[in-house]
Amino acid sequence: MLDSYQHMGLNIEGVDAKQRFYEALKGISNPEEKRKVIGRLFIEVFEEESHAHPECHWLGQGTIYPDVIESVSVHGPSVTIKSHHNVGGLPDKLKLKLIEPLRMLFKDEVRRVGKELGISDAILKRHPFPGPGLGIRILGEISPEKVRMLQEADAIYINKLRQTGLYDQVWQAGTILLPIQSVGVMGDERTYEQTVALRAVNSTDGMTAEWSRLPYDFLADVSSEIINQVRGVNRVVFDISTKPPATIEWE
Repeated sequence: MLDSYQHMGLNIEGVDAKQRFYEALKGISNPEEKRKVIGRLFIEVFEEESHAHPECHWLGQGTIYPDVIESVSVHGPSVTIKSHHNVGGLPDKLKLKLIEPLRMLFKDEVRRVGKELGISDAILKRHPFPGPGLGIRILGEISPEKVRMLQEADAIYINKLRQTGLYDQVWQAGTILLPIQSVGVMGDERTYEQTVALRAVNSTDGMTAEWSRLPYDFLADVSSEIINQVRGVNRVVFDISTKPPATIEWE
């Protein structure tokens, strides 16, 4: 992922903090709590790493307007849709100054700005991805084994979309690991394993979305490959919910 930015002349350093996230998220299944834990730890790790670069004074965030709308309650706490780690989650004593150049723009407007700046389509047309990552695409408690299953299933789904030319016809796609086990059969063996849901939507700004009408043959191919190749998954379903009432992400 970091390699895709190298041609832009950016000096990017990756940090492997997965064990810290696993420890902090142990025993937590509530979606809002997960989002807040992930957001808090994200900032802690970022600030720790920033001390190695005293010449850096700014924290740049890609916050866009839908993040703000969904995170900030207008009529009291009961109407907050979901917290975004980059909205209202920064500590008061953060040593870096915050800059959010895209905060008042919708996704389609962000892409128009990027096009004017000459950013490549490989980046501009990439599907939106949730700030808390796969943590909110695993319903219930998170574990390394669940992450492994979801990563493998999602890689199959996204790669198939690219290979068939459907990727650019979909605004956002992703795989969700459900906290559901069901009976299946592999050869002569009975299985009792996990279910994944495939999500694909079309939208312009992310505020409303319609589920994508992917071809049946494509879905059958993806389902077969996931079930045959991802250990621990024996059932695949396809989400046909619109936003509203359903959000794009499940958590």
